[in-house]
Amino acid sequence: MPRAGLDAAAVVAAGAALADEVGFAGLTMGLLAERVGVRTPSLYKHIDSLEALRHGISVQAKRELGNTLARAAAGRSGPDAVHAIADAYRRWALDHPGRYVATVRAPAADDEEDRSASDEALQILLDVLSGFGLSDARAIDAARTLRSALHGFVSLESAGGFGLPREVSRSYRFLVDTLIAGLRSDQP
Repeated sequence: MPRAGLDAAAVVAAGAALADEVGFAGLTMGLLAERVGVRTPSLYKHIDSLEALRHGISVQAKRELGNTLARAAAGRSGPDAVHAIADAYRRWALDHPGRYVATVRAPAADDEEDRSASDEALQILLDVLSGFGLSDARAIDAARTLRSALHGFVSLESAGGFGLPREVSRSYRFLVDTLIAGLRSDQP
């Protein structure tokens, strides 16, 4: 009999929190079972496999990040919106390192649930970029560029990759300002 209050959503949520502590790659069913207070075989009443758990965490994390970006962008446009989502992205990634890793991979073509979660987050980014008057093709280029730059920065930051004596937030601001300047230069 499954433990009261434990269902697939609760297992995924506990797995996401644990991934933030031990890393997405360090997540195991054994550690998760210990965390939720059941024996490992009991988890399989709620989640089919470690792969299914990772998939659930990925979808949940993409939705969380998308919601975070949507709140940051609300009521903003242009450079102000880019700064807002960039700052929200950085904060969320640093606060949720295990979940963040789970957001990086693009969904499989036949995975509708993951695709939907990814598309929601992407649409927020494209909506923010629409204020720069880019064509559809250039908006995709801009979204990839912005995501790649932000990802690279927060990945280096979370790994302790910035040792020079300059405040990291100032460098991040410079990165975002540089990206905005590039977006502005591409306007008709």
